[in-house]
This record gives sequence, structure tokens and C-alpha cells, in this order.
Amino acid sequence: MANDINTAILERLERVVETLQENNVKMGQMLAVHNEKLSKQDEVDQVLFEKIDRLHSDLNKDTEAIKRGCERDIRLIDDRLRTMEKKMWTIAGALSLIAFLVSVPGQMVIRNLTNQNKTGMLPAVESPAWITSMTNTSDFSALD
Repeated sequence: MANDINTAILERLERVVETLQENNVKMGQMLAVHNEKLSKQDEVDQVLFEKIDRLHSDLNKDTEAIKRGCERDIRLIDDRLRTMEKKMWTIAGALSLIAFLVSVPGQMVIRNLTNQNKTGMLPAVESPAWITSMTNTSDFSALD
């Protein structure tokens, strides 16, 4: 009986050792698979990081291009607004001038500027007929 118990204990210990060995082998296989998965994940991560870096640089390039385009458009719009503003002020000035010229004070200024009856010369002096040729130095008709 003691021999049977020892045999039973030994068989049980052998089964435990075999089970431990099987578990050890399985654990080694699982660790190998796990390491392989980690290696693949590292490769995938590296590829993803490279793609992210590429996308980041592309995004920065596109952002700069968009920024330059927007700045160019803003300058063009600003130039157009300045041109329109100049035209607006020119038209406003022309309308103000026309309104002044059409008004009563403007008509007076135009009349004063265009009055052709006034000349810069003195009116001619008529010489009386009783002046003799001796006293009249400007009338050469007496010498005839």
C-alpha cells in the first residue's frame, strides 16, 4: 500500500511535470507569437508615423499655398477698392463742380469770367472837330 501511494504520487508528479512542460512549451510559443505580433505592430507603427509625417509636411505646404493665395486675393481686392474709391471721389468732385456751376453763385462766376464786353484796353478818345492841325498831334487828316 505504501508502494501504491508512492506510485500514485509519482504518477501524479509526472503528470504535473508533463503538464508544466506542455504549458512551458505553449507559453514559449505564445511568447514567440506575441513577440512576432509586437514586431509587426512596430513596423506598422513606423509606416503610420512616416505617413503622418508626410501628411503633416503636405498639409503645411498646402496651408502655405492657401495662405499666399489668400494674401494675394486680399491685395487684389484692396487695389480694386482703392481704384473704386478714387473713381468715387473723382465723380463726387465732378458732381460738386457741376452743382456749383449750375447754381446762382456759379452762374455769376461764369458770367464774370466770360463777359466779353469788358476789355483790357482804354476806350478811344474822340477828337473834336475844332482842334486845328497845330494842336492835334494825333490827327493826320489835317495834313492832307
